[in-house]
Amino acid sequence: MRKTTKVAMTGLLAMALLAPTAAFAKEGDVVKTGTCSAASTWKLKASPENSSIETEIEVDQNVVGQVWKVKVFHNGTREYRFRKTTVAPSGSFTARRLVTDEAGKDRIRVRAVNIATGETCGAFASI
Repeated sequence: MRKTTKVAMTGLLAMALLAPTAAFAKEGDVVKTGTCSAASTWKLKASPENSSIETEIEVDQNVVGQVWKVKVFHNGTREYRFRKTTVAPSGSFTARRLVTDEAGKDRIRVRAVNIATGETCGAFASI
């Protein structure tokens, strides 16, 4: 009986941890994920926001204090470039930027480069 209770509790805990991530995505959002050139991972979310598209890039490196150069491209044109530093507790960074929602499909591309290690992340989404 105790083993059944432990299995059930583990399942409930896993569901509780996964549920909040699904709540952040809403209808119309495009979410893509991938791996970088070393051990880091990325997530790119593009969300319609009135006459704009909110782009959100997250890079998770699991190392605090690393500086990344980030460029956001919209339909082939560089819209933004900036630097972000990974922060505690997860060793990740998140950046949000708005781009104009143009007619037809919008292509969002993000390139992030770790200044210290040279690791690169390339993210792409169409919305």
